[in-house]
Amino acid sequence: MIKAFIIHLSKSTERVDQVDRLRKELSMPTEIVEAVDASNLSDADVQRVYKSRLHSPGYPFGLNIQEIACFLSHRKVWQAIIDQNLLAGLVLEDDVVLTPDFARVFATVEQYMTPNNFIRFPVRPNKEKGLELLVVDGVRILKAMPVGLGMHAQLIGQAAAKQLLAVTQMFDRPVDTTLQMNWVTTLSPLVVVPGGVAENSAQLGGSTIQRKRPFLEKIKREISRPIYRLRVLIYSRRAVGS
Repeated sequence: MIKAFIIHLSKSTERVDQVDRLRKELSMPTEIVEAVDASNLSDADVQRVYKSRLHSPGYPFGLNIQEIACFLSHRKVWQAIIDQNLLAGLVLEDDVVLTPDFARVFATVEQYMTPNNFIRFPVRPNKEKGLELLVVDGVRILKAMPVGLGMHAQLIGQAAAKQLLAVTQMFDRPVDTTLQMNWVTTLSPLVVVPGGVAENSAQLGGSTIQRKRPFLEKIKREISRPIYRLRVLIYSRRAVGS
């Protein structure tokens, strides 16, 4: 059985109509999962799950409380996939919009799905490159290298959810960058192109994670980010070759 989970913070009232519309458009059982509220996380809560420089390559930025809450929200859904004994869960963030391609895309992904798979539905498919594993009716499933960023929509098998929970009891970087680390997760996330989804956070009041940064911090991030991405690519290739 496959079930959809929409991660939504109930106090984000500007997103209620969007969530209702998304739930009605999904042709499968759907559950709204209450997102972890960053404002409710104590210092002790953070210390239990977050430790900087936990993995290599070291993540060059600290996490803000919203990024930690986001990670915990996804872990909450991974646990639900296991607790409900599902084959897989379609995990959606509440700013996702289904495109006209979605039904065709999902039908292809459903054929390929196993409990061990983690398949991403990217909102920017032109950025995804990798080994082509399946092509059906113009829909391609790729083994991306490296794994792309973004957690808008993913289909996660039960065995993959168990593995993700096991290796993220503590974490040191955002959830999407953690999933790039196939040398840590031991998973090989796949991507479907086109993704069949878009995002409309700009129309819903903007991102709930990102914050305005001082000028010097922006400059530092612009310098550090490409260096980090290069290191991720190197580690990814080593993991595949090992």
